[in-house]
Order: sequence, then C-alpha cells, then structure tokens
Amino acid sequence: MLDLAVIGAGPCGLAVGVAAKRTHLTCALFDKGPVVASLLRYPLYMTFFSTPEKLEIGGVPFVTAGDKPTRREGLTYYRKVAEYFELDVRQYHEVRGVTRAHEGFELAAHHPGTREPERVLARHVIFATGYFESPNLLGVPGESLPHVSHYYVEAHPYWQERVLVVGGGNSAVEAALELHRVGARVTVVHLFEQFDRGVKPWILPDIVNRVKDGSIAVRWCSRVAEIRPAEVVIHSTATQREEIVPADFVLALTGYRADLALLRSVGVDVDPASGVPHHTPATMETNVGGVYIAGVLASGLDANKIFIENGREHGDRICDAIKSKPPRVAPGG
Repeated sequence: MLDLAVIGAGPCGLAVGVAAKRTHLTCALFDKGPVVASLLRYPLYMTFFSTPEKLEIGGVPFVTAGDKPTRREGLTYYRKVAEYFELDVRQYHEVRGVTRAHEGFELAAHHPGTREPERVLARHVIFATGYFESPNLLGVPGESLPHVSHYYVEAHPYWQERVLVVGGGNSAVEAALELHRVGARVTVVHLFEQFDRGVKPWILPDIVNRVKDGSIAVRWCSRVAEIRPAEVVIHSTATQREEIVPADFVLALTGYRADLALLRSVGVDVDPASGVPHHTPATMETNVGGVYIAGVLASGLDANKIFIENGREHGDRICDAIKSKPPRVAPGG
C-alpha cells in the first residue's frame, strides 16, 4: 500500500511527489495524459508571467535563456525535476474511481493499453487535477462543430482566415493580437463593455490601439447565440439585436473550471457559491479524512487565486500533516 496516491502530474502534483520523497513517504502520481499535460494546453510560443525562481520545485534551479521561462523551457524543467527525484509518475493512467478500502483507499486507474484497470491501494489520496481539461462551454448550438476550439495553440493555421475570438481575458486578448499579427481577420466578442481588469498591463495598450484603429473588430456587451459552419450569430445584450458575422474559425477562450465529479464521489463537500472544496488550508485535508487537494482546486471558481508559484507550497503542507499524524493502532493492539 502506498502512503500517497496523487491524481494529477502537473507542477503542483509533482511538488507533492517531491515533498513525499523528502519526508520518506511512498508515493505514485497518476495522470490521464503525460507529465505536466496542462502546459501542453498553453500557446506554443507563450512566456510565463512568473520569473523562473517562482516556478521552481524542490530547490532545483530553473535556468532560462531570458528573464522569464518559455513554454518549452517549462516542459523541459518539470521533466528533469521528475527524473532528478525519481518520481513514480504513471502517465496515461486515468483514475476513474476512488473508493474506501481497508486503512485507506482503492484507486481504479485505466490505461489505454490494458483491458482491466490497475487497482492501487493508498493510505491517502491527493487531488491535484487542475482545471485545463474542463473549459467553460458557451452552451450554444454549433459549439461542437469541427472549426470551434476552446484552446489556442498558435496563430499560423489562421493566416488570412476570419477568426472570431470569444472572451475578454488574457487568453483571448493575447490570441487576438497574435492572430492579427499573422494576418488573420479577427473579431472579438465580449460579454462586457471593456476588456477584463486582469489583462496584463503591458499588452492592454496594444489591444486597445488595435481596436481603435479598426484592425481588430470588437462586439462589446455581446454573446454568441449560435455557431454555424461559416458564420456566427451574435446577440447584443445592449440593443437586444442579433447580427450574423462571417467566421471560418471560432476560438471560445472563456476560461476553464475544475471537474470535481471524482472528488465529490469520495464525499468531499464543495461550496456551491465559490466552488471551493471544503478543506483546512494549513494541511489541505478535506472534510473526508485522508483526502487532500493541491493546486488550483483550492481556489474554486476563481482560478486567478492560485498559480504554480503558490500552489507548489501545498505539497509540503500535505506531507508535513501526514507525517505528524499519530500512527494507526490495530484493533486489540
């Protein structure tokens, strides 16, 4: 039986694995994709907002060519961290079930190459599943069409194409600017009358100026009502009118939210208003004894509260709390 089973092998999951190594707890990490799969969702040429020292795990230096790491450097760094600490990372093992077992929990981890799931016993389970796998859907007809995506990787495929970007946060703004620079014809649709307050201050003037000079079109106070093969129906909440805008591609960059179904199935309570799982911040343990959360899950619906730089601290809290627990005494012992 493992001491810890970590569901999710992103940066915060790796931080739990490193903390477990240092506190001499046996640990395995399970992820339905590769290690740090969440970083693969980032734009191809993205640069991190944080400086390298704020993204480091386990004291391993994060050496970069520039002031801030690139996506490629991040992928390389976290692979090296997993190798350096010899973490037991079981890639492409999707945990679909967690149930109570003797003195702990049993996990059912499914691998594409096997018919039967791997059964794993662990005294403690840590959920570090992030939120990138669950985009905020628009919930409109046509959202499942092949030219619609909730992820943006790079601008090149959209050269000279008509692209409609939904959203007004950092992801939408940066995508719109990159698309414009490669020659795409960009229209932004945003529910509010201006870009979000959290947009990075060094890119806000650029997008504002592109809107002013007409090189990027914007539909303020509007939402997508329907997506069709070559056009989008936009509803204005200000005028209550509908407009049809031609579009070859639609990028719905409206953010993401954590999938808490598995966490709830174990019995963890989730605040309906904030989306925050019930837990003790000092230990990250939930209302279910032996079940912990790490990373962005602790921020609920407001994903801007927890990033790698503060989510990486959760591993130490969890492992210190587990090590400080009194040992279980067998009945009659």
